[in-house]
Amino acid sequence: MPLPDGRAPWFGLSEEKLRFIEVHPARAISIPGRAWREMGDSVMLFSAGEREPFFNRVVAVRWPEDPAAFDARLKQSVDLFNALDRKPYVWAIPQLSTPSDLIARLAANGFVDQGGGYDMILMRDPVEVPDIELPRGAVLEKWNQPEGQQAGDLAEDLALIIAEAFRIPDNRRTSLAVEIELTMGQPYFNAYILRIDGEPVATGERYTFDGASYISSIGTRNAWRGRGFGRHITLALARDSVAAGCDLVYLGVYADNTAAIRLYERLGFAMLGPRSSDMLLEHPR
Repeated sequence: MPLPDGRAPWFGLSEEKLRFIEVHPARAISIPGRAWREMGDSVMLFSAGEREPFFNRVVAVRWPEDPAAFDARLKQSVDLFNALDRKPYVWAIPQLSTPSDLIARLAANGFVDQGGGYDMILMRDPVEVPDIELPRGAVLEKWNQPEGQQAGDLAEDLALIIAEAFRIPDNRRTSLAVEIELTMGQPYFNAYILRIDGEPVATGERYTFDGASYISSIGTRNAWRGRGFGRHITLALARDSVAAGCDLVYLGVYADNTAAIRLYERLGFAMLGPRSSDMLLEHPR
């Protein structure tokens, strides 16, 4: 497996490859009802059925440094969000997004940082990481394009885990299951689910295409946390990504999730660049 070099913070990746990493997740989650649009100086993800900012955002921003040109471009973007009846939402990465002070300019125009996080890329061959023994009755299932009732049942189990692990309200679980089932119809999507004596307890997923693998939604239900299941699934996802021929394996993590960051670092992932800022327009000026 060819790995990026060790020069932080961008590990020798080209500007083209870095932009690819910014856009790849938006492309990955473009299931029926969602679409991503290349705008030249940015990429927009839009969902026709979901109002949540996560599914309605602008990424890979390369807007002009000139103040007047920037203001005009920002207005154009805000007008587009308004026309789509969505809140303007911009993912900004210091040292990568432009203008160089994009976060400050967005804040001056009423955008509020929602927390942000890090991209982390795999820098170590996951085969070198030792396995851990799973408890009796534990089975890790790997799914790609299940069909019919099998797909519906699996989507319900995954929705149960994800809703509990990420504190998603119960009233959203039905729509979450529908979203998961649609996603499972994509050939590049692989869902992993760990069961103990048949009970769904942990999950993770990967979107593998164009030589890259985006790892996401690693979570464990509350009653089964602290047993190493997240480590086991993350390692399986990384190994299978490499086995699929990917030369770029990465994931995203919230900046305040220090436990997850430490886990991913132990498994050979490293932070790619500084903390991003997820800027949502709260107070238009």
